[in-house]
Amino acid sequence: MIAPLRIRDLASPNHDARPAGAPVDMLVLHYTGMRTAEEAIARLRDPAARVSAHYVVEEDGAVWRLVPEERRAWHAGVSFWRGRERLNDRSIGIEVVNPGHDWGYRPFPALQMAAVCDLCLAILGRHPIPARNVVAHSDIAPERKRDPGELFDWEGLAANGVGLWPAGVDGSDPARPAGGMERAAALLARIGYRVEPARPEVALAAFQRHWRQERVDGAPDAGTLARLEAVLALCEGEAARAPARIGEGAG
Repeated sequence: MIAPLRIRDLASPNHDARPAGAPVDMLVLHYTGMRTAEEAIARLRDPAARVSAHYVVEEDGAVWRLVPEERRAWHAGVSFWRGRERLNDRSIGIEVVNPGHDWGYRPFPALQMAAVCDLCLAILGRHPIPARNVVAHSDIAPERKRDPGELFDWEGLAANGVGLWPAGVDGSDPARPAGGMERAAALLARIGYRVEPARPEVALAAFQRHWRQERVDGAPDAGTLARLEAVLALCEGEAARAPARIGEGAG
């Protein structure tokens, strides 16, 4: 028998009320990006830091709840997805313990990923979050964030019903087709990214960290374009199957 997910409470003061009527329709995955779990949790509970998340998942699979889901945690910062900003208003944030790129980025242990998956599935069972809105911090803030990064097992999560993954689509072709960046920018925008016209490679690298992890270079090669088209097809297929919700815009 599979043991139920155990969640322990460790309250953070860093939260406030969500706007009246705001749906919870996004799930944002982060890494802590600090040397130890203890340092990260202390910061997320420090009133002076003014940052928090709803949950923290340690490398051994321990799960801490810092902020109740009905409250607005302060995890996304300046952010954008599918035409929307102020994403703290409408999201649940999970911090996954990992030192990150600045302190010795390393693979996420299997026990940790299993706990992340179970936690995500529980959250998805409570809130109307479409799979295309299960995103990385780097997806919604690509100019300043890289987490949870290219070692995070998005493919495994999607195989278990959390988020999207373009299964079976080869992303390895290094050819550089003509007009590739313009095509990539258009696809990125349709998926949900904010694409800066002067620096489209920033959003493209964020896409690669999530959906083409074998090479993250911001280049619009044929493999990346194939994955972009496949992810967009998954997004549009999900949208076509889902009933429209009151207040949900296009995009």
